[in-house]
Amino acid sequence: MTATLDSPVRIGKPAIGALGTLALALGTLQAVVEPSLPLLQHDLGIGPAEGPLIFITLLITGAVVAPIAGKLGDRYGGKRVLIVLMTLVSAGGLLSSLAPNLPVLLLGQVLQGAMVGALPLSFILVRKHLPPGQTQVAVGLVSGLFTGGGLVGMLIAGPIAEGLSRHWMFAIPTIAIIATTLIVARSMPDDPPAASDSRIDWLGVILLSCTLVALVLGFAAVAGGGLPPLVTGAVIVGVAALATGWVAVERRVPSPMVDLRMLAAPAMWSSCVVTLLMSLGFGMTVYLVPQLLSTPAEGYGFGASSTDIGMLLLPATVAGVVAGTIAGIAARRFGPRAVITVGAIATAATLLTLASMHDATWQLVVARALIGFAVSVSAIALLAGIATAVAAEDTGIATGLLVVTRVVGVAIGAQIAGAILEVGTDPATGLPNESAFTTGFVIAGVITALSLLVVRIMKKGTRA
Repeated sequence: MTATLDSPVRIGKPAIGALGTLALALGTLQAVVEPSLPLLQHDLGIGPAEGPLIFITLLITGAVVAPIAGKLGDRYGGKRVLIVLMTLVSAGGLLSSLAPNLPVLLLGQVLQGAMVGALPLSFILVRKHLPPGQTQVAVGLVSGLFTGGGLVGMLIAGPIAEGLSRHWMFAIPTIAIIATTLIVARSMPDDPPAASDSRIDWLGVILLSCTLVALVLGFAAVAGGGLPPLVTGAVIVGVAALATGWVAVERRVPSPMVDLRMLAAPAMWSSCVVTLLMSLGFGMTVYLVPQLLSTPAEGYGFGASSTDIGMLLLPATVAGVVAGTIAGIAARRFGPRAVITVGAIATAATLLTLASMHDATWQLVVARALIGFAVSVSAIALLAGIATAVAAEDTGIATGLLVVTRVVGVAIGAQIAGAILEVGTDPATGLPNESAFTTGFVIAGVITALSLLVVRIMKKGTRA
């Protein structure tokens, strides 16, 4: 008890400022890929089928790190684990900045994905070293700066990549991460590990990692074409075998990283299905819009540079931030089910409209912002709904399962969009036909609309 009472005086504004600056740098590094994705594809000489891999590789690592970051921090100490993860992120950022080809860049993105654990570990540290009132302020500051970093990344990616090179686009935020990590290590006091009887499900972590990697790489290989039917079948069997092995492990271990037994509850499986379908549509949008903006203006495109794309996508990023403040209020006032329904309808309607109206930049900008807002509001409402539908002690497990489902949905959605553009590419020009974008938006809208069938069976009275 004495140690708990004394701990607040051991941390001051420099330590909080260092955590916030680290969050800002991490958010910046995470956001530089989306606006510069067409430029990266051009520089690396890759097509639409391989392009989504750059965007989703970081998400894959995040899906694995997210469920265990807090457990690792409690078991080994938040500061120690944070420094280890930031070392991995720094190595990944430097590797991405030096990458001469796609495989090296993907490896760098895999390591960068460890940044997902930074926020929960930062929250552990401020909770241990600050009194409750100051803890809330510090958590808000760190979260806000991470979000702000996303805005910074959107804005600086293009100018840096075009003015210097794509290498500096990764290097500059990484240098900031290295510097702030050293400051955190120096200014943040050590936190003692918490006693815990639960074990880390390392076998589950390994199997989930292999399953996700095999899934996206296999999808890219199959979508790229040219594989014999026997090889395609082997890819499918391999992914299925890894997924089956992961499910078997998660059902048997005492402390699984993702408790799949919770899927038996109607509220849980319906929330996961809705999350998956909406994330699929969102992932397709995130990939298709920058590709359409960057297509040469001589045809149906707009010839936008990475700098232009970053500016045009900025409203969507802001809309996602605003959604976070509105979603909780709306879910409490109208109920999560109503908010999710409106979000799904708005997303599907916008995507289907975009299929026929995409001949002006303002149409893409408005549509991307509306979709980002609607999907973010729905995702938060789903989290709020499931938090009230399960036992209090299962809240962390349930929300973690939704987070993993969302990441998988976005990753697969981006790959589906890449495959559609690859199939619709004109061999003469090397560019996708306009009909490929139209098809992609229609499919994304239909997939999102299917979520409404599942929303109808959700429990009606659920309140946040």
